[in-house]
Amino acid sequence: MLHVVILAGGGGTRLWPLSRPDNPKQFLTLLSEHSLLQKTVLRVEGIAPPERIWIITSTGHQSLVRSHLSQLPNFAADTVHIVTEPVGRNTAAAIGLAAVHLRQIDPEAVMLVLPADHWIERDREFAELVQNSVDWAKQGFLVTFGIVPSRPETGYGYIQRGQSCAPVPHRNLAYHVARFVEKPSLAVAKEYVASNDYYWNAGIFLWQAATIMQEITTYLPSLASTLQEVTVSFHNASTPTTLAALYLPLQSVSIDNGVLEKSAKIVVVPADIGWSDVGEWTAIHRLSPQDERGNAVYGQALVKESTNSFVYSSHRPIAVLGLSNMVVVEDKDAVLICAQEHIQEVRKIGQHLPAHNLAIPGSSDSSTTEQRSWGTYTVLEERAYYKVKRLVVNPGFSLSLQHHSYRNEHWVVVQGTAHVVNGGKEFQLHVNQSTYIPQGTVHRLANRGPEVLEVIEVQTGSYFGEDDIVRYS
Repeated sequence: MLHVVILAGGGGTRLWPLSRPDNPKQFLTLLSEHSLLQKTVLRVEGIAPPERIWIITSTGHQSLVRSHLSQLPNFAADTVHIVTEPVGRNTAAAIGLAAVHLRQIDPEAVMLVLPADHWIERDREFAELVQNSVDWAKQGFLVTFGIVPSRPETGYGYIQRGQSCAPVPHRNLAYHVARFVEKPSLAVAKEYVASNDYYWNAGIFLWQAATIMQEITTYLPSLASTLQEVTVSFHNASTPTTLAALYLPLQSVSIDNGVLEKSAKIVVVPADIGWSDVGEWTAIHRLSPQDERGNAVYGQALVKESTNSFVYSSHRPIAVLGLSNMVVVEDKDAVLICAQEHIQEVRKIGQHLPAHNLAIPGSSDSSTTEQRSWGTYTVLEERAYYKVKRLVVNPGFSLSLQHHSYRNEHWVVVQGTAHVVNGGKEFQLHVNQSTYIPQGTVHRLANRGPEVLEVIEVQTGSYFGEDDIVRYS
């Protein structure tokens, strides 16, 4: 059967300041009402049912993945398999981990592998392309989908096609791969596009789990050996601990460099599907609606006498005047102002901030929004004697039953319907309704409705630390 493996462990460092370690690119809402992860899941629903969708992510992002899945309409999030890595070790390890899981339940499994943070405009054409390429995978080939280039691009890797494979009825045309090429200069990229022999490497693959494991065994024997140990420990209660111990020493290597560039089984299927990796702000700019001067503007932004610029406001009004070929992105606690020709260097910002005695936005000690298994909370205001939070509880989720020894809480519902336990009472709160929870009172907040619940929580008292929570369930 055909399974879908979605790689959701990337960092998206070139989309700083919106993309942070605790909320990276794949969880951002860009170019759509859905996050990039949500768009990817919706895109593959027509390819495989939810029970054959596998999401590979980091342990720290597991609850965030579940939160995003729970927000999709008519989607049973619990049926999707979420496989977590204790530490990122690039795509070879992530794909290998997915492959050994799949072989345990389906020895004949064919796996479509794609990143969670890419953009595809023509979803229907993509689904048809995949379905018509499955036979190549069943014949033992490693299929990569090569994007037909629309321009000379220096930020992408390229695939040069070789001889065509023997044509087969009802199967997409495929070519043997002559070579993979890393990001070329502009002059070389122009030659590639003009030749019609090169495609962008999108990192979208199709193969049998057994085939890719054979190739990993051949070209990355150390990784294959580790994955074999993972397989043995699948049904062991200590699997998370075992996996962490096995993963830490692994070499970080991409599936391209570690396997595909060496394999004789690799073929490329041309794909014209409106693809972009939306890897940096100029890509977002290119895909966005623009005014007559080439400016793309989001949020509260006033743009005057400017050309070919991207301006994104998340929280505060922005006014720009006389800019050309610039990127301006404002988030709650950081602002990026960058010339477009330097946009690839944004990935280094997080490395430079500590050297200049600046906090790293998005780190655990500076972020005002925290992810939880039930949703998120954002600290809006904090003083010595009070704290104000916004709680967002996803449908079907609840906070633990608990009490506090040193603080009182006031809850006001601003969206959705809250199911509340407050002492010996259990009741519902609707929009504009509130409840007061004195210190020492056992309480719980739950969302049993179909829409997101949003609550403003005001804490008052003498102490607001996490260790002032006594949980019962």
